[in-house]
Amino acid sequence: MVERPAGHEGEERDPEAGAADEVLDRPLPEGVRRRVVALTAESFGGLTVAELPPPLRQYARFTPSRRLKFAGNAMAAALESDPVFRQRIAARLRETQAELAEALQQGTPPAAADPMDVAAAAYVLRPPGWAKLVAAAGEEVRRADEQRAGEEAERELARLREELAEARAASRAETDRARGDLEAARKENEVLQRKLRSALSDVKRAQAAARKAEAETESLRSAAATDKATSDSEMRRLKARVAEAESALESGRRAAREGRSVEDMRLRLLLDTVLDAAQGLRRELALPPANVHPADTVDAVEPGRMTPKDVAARALSDTDPALLDQLLALPQAHLVVDGYNVTKTGYPTMPLDKQRLRLLGGLAVLAAQTGAEMTCVFDGAELAAPVLLAPPRGVRVLFSKPGVTADELIRQLVRAEPPGRPVVVVSTDREVADGVAKAGARPVASALLLKRLART
Repeated sequence: MVERPAGHEGEERDPEAGAADEVLDRPLPEGVRRRVVALTAESFGGLTVAELPPPLRQYARFTPSRRLKFAGNAMAAALESDPVFRQRIAARLRETQAELAEALQQGTPPAAADPMDVAAAAYVLRPPGWAKLVAAAGEEVRRADEQRAGEEAERELARLREELAEARAASRAETDRARGDLEAARKENEVLQRKLRSALSDVKRAQAAARKAEAETESLRSAAATDKATSDSEMRRLKARVAEAESALESGRRAAREGRSVEDMRLRLLLDTVLDAAQGLRRELALPPANVHPADTVDAVEPGRMTPKDVAARALSDTDPALLDQLLALPQAHLVVDGYNVTKTGYPTMPLDKQRLRLLGGLAVLAAQTGAEMTCVFDGAELAAPVLLAPPRGVRVLFSKPGVTADELIRQLVRAEPPGRPVVVVSTDREVADGVAKAGARPVASALLLKRLART
């Protein structure tokens, strides 16, 4: 990057007029360029948008690190082509690094300072002799790079020499090991050959033994065939004797049945005569049917006539699932379930359709176990469209109509039942429980039904 003097009238100019004519005879060293861009990115934020060149205004709100990443080339070009922008950056640099700027202005850069920082500051501040400082920094960087490259080459050469020595040593060791393995393989081959000769002789002996065993097996087969022929002949003789015995047995049974049939006919004739006589006596006396037994006329308290309220007087807790079993064991019991009240108590995180399917599946099992009538009521107000649902066997599924809540539908179901029928309503809603209790139903909590379904 070569600095060219600016000649626009009315623009701000460097205070050091003599340094304006200095130029670089070669491109700006890359290390110095990076330092210059970093200094510009740090000083960027102290300028207003109007003080920035048009190409850099879009980066005004960027952080210094983001400016350095995205606007590096644009800032370097602005420093080279826009003297006013460079002078403003130089003014910010004089404020932030006053000692370094003063030393450069006096021509005595600090000996302890990094040459790269000195060259970058000189490029921005443009004191007398700045081009020499930048060129000297570039030369020093080049010498340092060359020295570092030479040291790295020497280290790489030493490393390669060590690797070569190690490879040669490993090669010698591998050769020695291969020779040892070859010798061991030769010895093992001799041992295997001896074992092979021994195995071949064993095979020959085994083949001779097999031929002998085959001859013995053949003789045994012929003897077994003879024994089988004898056994088959004896079996046929025994089957003939068994057939003769079965024929004799069937003849005896037939004779016994013929003798018994006569006795059965006489007994049946006697029984018909007695029955006809009894029917004639009943018609003669005109006796009414015996619908009442003598014990029914005794005045006493009969057990077993229970209602849902009677079950509540037992010792079971309201949270014991056995209480629900007792209620459903009553004659003609009807279980009415507030569907969403139960599902949102037991598994509220599931979607509504999954909640309904899980509850109805449990109620179907409970209906099969108890035989009680079951009705499950869901609030239709939460549905965007009619539900395509096949109710499980033994469970009636109802959705409330628009404008009617599930609680109102439950109360209508309870009022529709005849007085005295056991009706059990499952709901945790206190308003629903109190309303159905006044109508004669027995309310139970949703948790009780969930516990009972967990047992199925």
